[in-house]
Amino acid sequence: MNMTYSINRHWSDRFITEIRRIVGAHLLSVAPDHIDMRQATDLLMLDGRDVRIAARVRRHGYAGRYPYDFTIRSLLPSGSPTELAKIVNGEGDWLFYGHANAAETGFDLWWLLDLRAFRAGLIRQASNGFPISSGDRRNPDGTCFKWFDIRSFPNEPPLVLATSGLRPSQASMQHA
Repeated sequence: MNMTYSINRHWSDRFITEIRRIVGAHLLSVAPDHIDMRQATDLLMLDGRDVRIAARVRRHGYAGRYPYDFTIRSLLPSGSPTELAKIVNGEGDWLFYGHANAAETGFDLWWLLDLRAFRAGLIRQASNGFPISSGDRRNPDGTCFKWFDIRSFPNEPPLVLATSGLRPSQASMQHA
């Protein structure tokens, strides 16, 4: 196993409990009265199938500079498949994207994104030039990321399932 991966995984795993708390709230809904009264059901799962959730946590400080950007790893020096390749190939249903707070105990800002809507946006961009604001970043270790501005995605299907911040429609589009 790659040492950099192990270090980064260990760091990001400290947020799993908080991610589960946030995402879990979006997997359950209150059952309608008629179901509650007849079927002993107070809560319903969002979907009867597995919902596969990718989680990415940025270190503190990025939320202020890039509040509407999310990044997905697009190239590894090892040549291993990246998150972007897996997502484009249909893997994953949702992406939890959080910006760690200074104490690294929770999040300053988080987004829960629908990866089906993400893929639909990429298809629209490729097929008819829909203008998704995106670009590339490279880390000193040779890892590359693709960044995407949440506000630039089509309104339908909605990319943002939930957020702790402003919804893209409430914010002006001004990417640095």
